[in-house]
Amino acid sequence: MTEKHGNLSIDSDNLFPIIKKWLYSDHDIFYRELISNGCDAITKLKKLDMMGEYSLPADYKGKIQVLVNPDEKTIKIIDNGLGMTADEVEEYISRIAFSGATDFIEKYKDKSNDDQIIGHFGLGFYSAFMVADEVTIDTLSYKEGSTPVHWSCDGGTEYNMEDGDMDDVGTEITLYLNDDCLEFANEYRAREVIEKYCSFMPTEIYLAKENAPEEYETIDKDDKRDTDTVIEEIHEDAKYEEKENDKGEKEQVEVSPAKDQLKIVKRPVPLNDTTPLWTKNPNECTDEEYKEFYRKVFLDYKEPLFWIHLNMDYPFNLKGILYFPKINTEYDSIEGTIKLYNNQVFIADNIKEVIPEFLMLLKGVIDCPDLPLNVSRSALQNDGFVKKISEYITKKVADKLIGMCKTDKEAYEKYWDDISPFIKFGCLKDEKFCDKINDYILFKDINDKYQTLPELLAPVAEDEKTDAEGADDSDDTKKADNTDANADSSTNTDENKEPEKNTVYYVTDVVQQGQYIKLFKEQGMNAVILDHNIDTSFITQLEQRNDHYKFMRIDADLTESLKDESGADLTEATTTLSEVFKKALNNDKLTVKVENLKNADVASVLTLSEQGRRMQDMMKMYAAGGMGGMDPSMFAADQTLTLNANNELVKYILDNKDSEHVPMFAEQLYDLAMLSNQPLSVDQMTKFVKRSNDIMLLLTK
Repeated sequence: MTEKHGNLSIDSDNLFPIIKKWLYSDHDIFYRELISNGCDAITKLKKLDMMGEYSLPADYKGKIQVLVNPDEKTIKIIDNGLGMTADEVEEYISRIAFSGATDFIEKYKDKSNDDQIIGHFGLGFYSAFMVADEVTIDTLSYKEGSTPVHWSCDGGTEYNMEDGDMDDVGTEITLYLNDDCLEFANEYRAREVIEKYCSFMPTEIYLAKENAPEEYETIDKDDKRDTDTVIEEIHEDAKYEEKENDKGEKEQVEVSPAKDQLKIVKRPVPLNDTTPLWTKNPNECTDEEYKEFYRKVFLDYKEPLFWIHLNMDYPFNLKGILYFPKINTEYDSIEGTIKLYNNQVFIADNIKEVIPEFLMLLKGVIDCPDLPLNVSRSALQNDGFVKKISEYITKKVADKLIGMCKTDKEAYEKYWDDISPFIKFGCLKDEKFCDKINDYILFKDINDKYQTLPELLAPVAEDEKTDAEGADDSDDTKKADNTDANADSSTNTDENKEPEKNTVYYVTDVVQQGQYIKLFKEQGMNAVILDHNIDTSFITQLEQRNDHYKFMRIDADLTESLKDESGADLTEATTTLSEVFKKALNNDKLTVKVENLKNADVASVLTLSEQGRRMQDMMKMYAAGGMGGMDPSMFAADQTLTLNANNELVKYILDNKDSEHVPMFAEQLYDLAMLSNQPLSVDQMTKFVKRSNDIMLLLTK
């Protein structure tokens, strides 16, 4: 008998429009919610069996069936879970936002420790009304003597409930789609959505087109299962071919043995993996399984560098796998994907409250049943607990990297060029992460050797210790050269001033700055390579956090180790050449120095002040990122042109300062020095090429 019941227990007659417009940001989410409820019902039934409250059949297998019917404009979602009585339908369906799972947990909390049940989010069932004009429920409870129930609602505030006709325990929900949402009854669209949200739900999910003709497949007779429906038995006789043997005689040879096969109704294949890799113990997983899972989830067929398997039970439950992909591209083009799950139910990609921003460069999955989600399961509620989860994930990543550096340095070095942007970005974004990882950041030097900061600075500390013990002057001179191999360790003798910081030299372009690298190598000096666009910000931050060293680009100044101090006084030469070059270049702001460099082949070297160049680089980066407003040229770095008094061409200019060719030679020396520092502009390069031709023509006269 059909009964028309009073209004649903809600606060507003306009609830359904609110659900449709505001509760969920994506309408396809209804698939996740209804399938999750079905998984919940099956989980509960298994728990009841485990606790002795109910006995499942020996061949019971929980499953969710999704039947789409584009002709009838319907979707059916069927589970063989515990079902509902009329009173439970009244309580759990008609009383909106009441959580059946909460009541279930409360009732059995002393009988089971595993309380992680999907259905404690509230309004999941009502997401159906985002896409359907009418929804019906047919259900039969597991409780002995229960009567099947049929419930229906057309989206208003009234519903009908009557006796149903279900024979099997479980629930069947039917959605009568509105005209705007017919796409969800398309089998391919349904598959796409279910695989998006439900790929790892704990119960097998099957999708089929309702009333579609049966499909068949052929299997070997020995592979038959008890559940297979046999349509036909097929026997194939052995096949023979006439072939010539070793003696040149022809004989019949069996090329295909006799086979007994069965034609069966095609076996359904679940859309989901009920035991994803992250649910397993790390000790049970092979490298190939990790790689296959990565390919399957992220459709990325480039192998990840390495991974971290997260597995924590206290003080919160969290499992997952984080993969380090190859990320040796420019930083602003890196984009990872961290998929967040709640009890194997997909929530969203890259939820920044849980995943620290710098970890967004990675790919991976995180499953945390304890997350405080909002009612639509689409966002996190504000909770200090979420911050603890984020900190835990950061700590595990740092521990993994530190462990690799300590125990497998060779592999760590192999991965460094790919992962360094991620680590440096992490240091910029997270002080705790930076504190932990600071001594395990690698720097590749101009000899292709990887060193940590403590390793780079160790020779400096050793030299300072030796100096303090009173080494003789000749040893001090020798050690000064060795110190410059990694850093400039000169100290200020004025007791009223702080000692100078140790200097770590670096290169941003091994080709462009090749001349400086050659000079360093000739003197046994070293420099590290910092050629990523994040490096300027990174080393600035390191300097701010560490007061005993500083970074200086290899072309920022000429270290004393490159100079020959045995030469004559160069004061007069400096004055003369400064006037010549400033006049020739029409640049009164240029600083000109004359030094006796050890390498006589080097005529001129251009150096730019470190801080000025860093500021200019940062302004260029901001301008390129659309964050401009200031002209980068406002922060042009101070230039110093150093001329080598030991070079024959410089000697010629000094001795022939009034020659008509000297201005041209001066311009050429300046541009050559500039080329070793940075690219010439189009106009500068045009003049440089023409001037080079003119200089060669002089040789023909």
